[in-house]
Amino acid sequence: MLNRQKFTRDDYFDHAMDEFPLVDKVICGVVITVVMALSKLLWPWKIEDGEKLWDDRRGRMIVMNHVSFLETLIPSISMWYRGVHVRPIYKSEFDGNGFLKWLLPRMGGIPVDRGTADVKAVKRAVNCMKRGESVLVFPEGTRIKSEDQEVEIHGGFALMARMAKVPVQPMAVVGARAIMPKGKKVPRFFKRVWFKVGDCVSFDDMQSKGRRERTEEMERVGMERVYALRGELRAEHPGEE
Repeated sequence: MLNRQKFTRDDYFDHAMDEFPLVDKVICGVVITVVMALSKLLWPWKIEDGEKLWDDRRGRMIVMNHVSFLETLIPSISMWYRGVHVRPIYKSEFDGNGFLKWLLPRMGGIPVDRGTADVKAVKRAVNCMKRGESVLVFPEGTRIKSEDQEVEIHGGFALMARMAKVPVQPMAVVGARAIMPKGKKVPRFFKRVWFKVGDCVSFDDMQSKGRRERTEEMERVGMERVYALRGELRAEHPGEE
């Protein structure tokens, strides 16, 4: 473990979470405990098949749909609480908030400059997975606020998973869109939210032969699994998006 006085901001991105200073781990533990309790109270949530997320200690790429701020929190804090290291990819614009700039790296977050080929962020994510940590990404790139919103899938997750030689794990959420509907700036409370975790998908499961073709197939299959899980949740909870 590095000396806290010598631990720079970049060290949080370039070192394993086990190496983070003890005082930062304690602070994050307190913050996570409070956030978990408040989120359960304000937006009662449940993770179906959560053992697939918590019991698997391998490094992997976790991908899911994105409709609110809640799904950026719940998978991370639920895994952290059970001792599973996960590194959420977050847009660098959040660093404009002083508190988030301080907190997110200590919780394992890795910033990425959207709209650019952020090679440094890619290398950091790959190295994390090679160390056995998981990376959480939202390939839709931005919150999908309505069903008619055009969706552009950013397929870099498959390339990073291939470079790290790890599987891709799909996850989905429904109900969270009601927290912050399109056109609203104040969140709504007491909206129920459901998550569902799928089985990991290995590159060995791909049918394509070349590396590029296998990567493209993983991009497609990974998101198909995400949307299939979302469909299952919608069937279980009619009317939720």
